[in-house]
Amino acid sequence: MSQVMRGHLAMLCFSALVAGSFSLGSLAANEMAPAALNAVRFAIAAAVLGLAAKATVGLPRGMWQAPWRYGALAVVFASYFILMFEGLKTAPPVSAAAVFTLTPIMSGLAGYILLRQVTTRHMALALLIGAVGALWVIFRADLSSLLGFEVGKGEAIYFIGCAAHAIYTPLVKKLNRGETALQFSFGVTLACFFVALIWGWGDLAATNWGALPSIVWITILYVALAASAATFVLLQFAALRLPAAKVMAYTYLVPSWVLVWEVALGNGVPQILVLGGVALTIVALVMLLKDEAPA
Repeated sequence: MSQVMRGHLAMLCFSALVAGSFSLGSLAANEMAPAALNAVRFAIAAAVLGLAAKATVGLPRGMWQAPWRYGALAVVFASYFILMFEGLKTAPPVSAAAVFTLTPIMSGLAGYILLRQVTTRHMALALLIGAVGALWVIFRADLSSLLGFEVGKGEAIYFIGCAAHAIYTPLVKKLNRGETALQFSFGVTLACFFVALIWGWGDLAATNWGALPSIVWITILYVALAASAATFVLLQFAALRLPAAKVMAYTYLVPSWVLVWEVALGNGVPQILVLGGVALTIVALVMLLKDEAPA
């Protein structure tokens, strides 16, 4: 299997794992302050990644040269996750996942500015189709809401987080100095813990840990192990092998995976018209995967 195909496989797994954080996150978002929840998840994820790196590729002193790199990436990525949970307090999981699919366009722009990665016409068309599908879902297939730009508060908050996520992908390629995906992920995750700790110190101190419902702990463990430790490595791995816009193209699969999660959790599915927007995001993904020239 070529390095490019391995990058695609990594992002396929990434999209499936990320989807779970939307459905579970919406159940836990109103039970615990987002910054406090993420501080705990980053602590667990950093411990797991650190132990895994130590046991396999090692943690050489050289990887700590220019530690500001991890700090810069952590500010961006921790902001994304904290704002995600803030948004999920009010935004439905499928709508939030649709907002997430707007990141490829922003990532493509960031990739050009930071790395001069050029987006082809074919890729630009695919990104446009995906954006239309995302907007379709965000506005619940309601033309009057779209024309009036009636965006929910949760979706608006999460959009800011997604803008940060879009910057993260090309920054990985720019700031990595030869560290493996596991080493680099550990450095970023550890830095994310400190960012979330500072951000949510007051919330952490005020949390009644004994009174937290089980869904909070289930969500923390899931996002720490599956949606942090695993996806961090997958994203780093893919970002070093694929253009930024193509890496983020896999976000177009997330709404479909979220639908699967929602059905599995007994929450039903959105109205048929809204599903049309999800279908457009899948069309966008297929188009992007056929455009292999820039990879």
